[in-house]
Amino acid sequence: MDKNSVDKLFRNLSEQDKKKVESILADKKKTEQIMNSPQAQAILKKLMGEK
Repeated sequence: MDKNSVDKLFRNLSEQDKKKVESILADKKKTEQIMNSPQAQAILKKLMGEK
């Protein structure tokens, strides 16, 4: 995902959702927990074209 894609995604979020995402990303431990979840791993694989 490139910077433009991230910018587009953020533009489509409500202010409340933007604040939630920013809060999670600011907390390294929360971000790691989410990124290591099976759901996030499945999404990343799909985005990367892996099966």
